[in-house]
Amino acid sequence: MNQNMTFFGETVLCIGAHPDDIELGCGALIADIVDQTRVVCVTLSDNQKNPLLTNLVAEHHASMDILGVSPENVILHEFTTRRLKAVRQEILEVMIDLKKHYRPEVVFVHTAKDIHQDHQTVTEEALRAYRGTTLLGYDVLRSSYGFFPDFLVEVSLQGLETKVQALKAYQTYSDKYYFDEEIIRATALRHGALAERPCAEGFDILRIVGQFGKF
Repeated sequence: MNQNMTFFGETVLCIGAHPDDIELGCGALIADIVDQTRVVCVTLSDNQKNPLLTNLVAEHHASMDILGVSPENVILHEFTTRRLKAVRQEILEVMIDLKKHYRPEVVFVHTAKDIHQDHQTVTEEALRAYRGTTLLGYDVLRSSYGFFPDFLVEVSLQGLETKVQALKAYQTYSDKYYFDEEIIRATALRHGALAERPCAEGFDILRIVGQFGKF
C-alpha cells in the first residue's frame, strides 16, 4: 500500500459557523491530532437567540472536552445565526486577528459546496483572511450538495468513536438524522473506502500551500 502524504502544523485552526459544525466536519481528525499539535476551535455564532437552544453552549463545551481540545482553545462568538453575511467585515476582522495571534499552518472551514448562508460566509471570508495558508473545507451533511472529497485524511477507529461520543453531548440535536451514529460511521467508512483505508474524513481543497523537499 502506498504511504500516506504527511502534513503537519504546530497550530491547526478549525472555524465553524455554529456549535456542532466543527465536530461534525472533522471531529475524528481532531481527536487523533489533539495530543500532537495545538488545535484551536472557533465558532462564530453561539445560537443563543433561539430559545430552543439554550443548552447548546454547554453541550458544545462538553463535546470539545470529549475530543480533547483545551478549554482555552475553544472560542465561541456571539454573531447572530443566519445573519453572518450582514457582518462579514467583522467576521473577516475576527479571522485576521486569529491569524495574527495563532499563526496557524492549516485552517479547516466549511466546504465550498455548502449552501447554508452562514457556512458560505465563513468560507468566503476565510479565503480572504488566510491567503497564504493551507485551507481545507469540511462537510456538514445536512447542508452540502455536490460535495465530493478531494483530500482524504485517514483517521483511527478510536478517533471515529471519540467523534461519535462527542456528538452525543448534543442532546439538543439527538433527534437529527445527521447525528445518527450509524450515519457518522458510514460516512467515515465510505471516505475510507475512497482512500483505500479503514476510515477517513473527507475535505475539499480550498487552498494548498506547500513545498517539496527531499528526505
